[in-house]
Amino acid sequence: MQAPHITITYCRQCGWLLRTAWMAQEILTTFSEDIGAVTLVPGTGGIFTITCDGHLVWDRKSDGGFPDAKTLKTRLRNLVWPEKDLGHSDAGKDRT
Repeated sequence: MQAPHITITYCRQCGWLLRTAWMAQEILTTFSEDIGAVTLVPGTGGIFTITCDGHLVWDRKSDGGFPDAKTLKTRLRNLVWPEKDLGHSDAGKDRT
């Protein structure tokens, strides 16, 4: 099985590069052994989306803002590695 490729498309006009880079760092740190790549794609018009192999993980407009690290990691885990334990991020919470 090929390792997943995550793409973060962000609005360069809105100045979201640093937020995007931080999210990429969180993804790479948590899933370092399992991930194929994280690609940052500059866009315009307020876009902020995260996809994994073409599957939408987060959309700023429909999900309402930006994900926190825990939410992002949980959504990615649930999509690609449902058996993976996220450690303290999973403590006391439902895995949905």
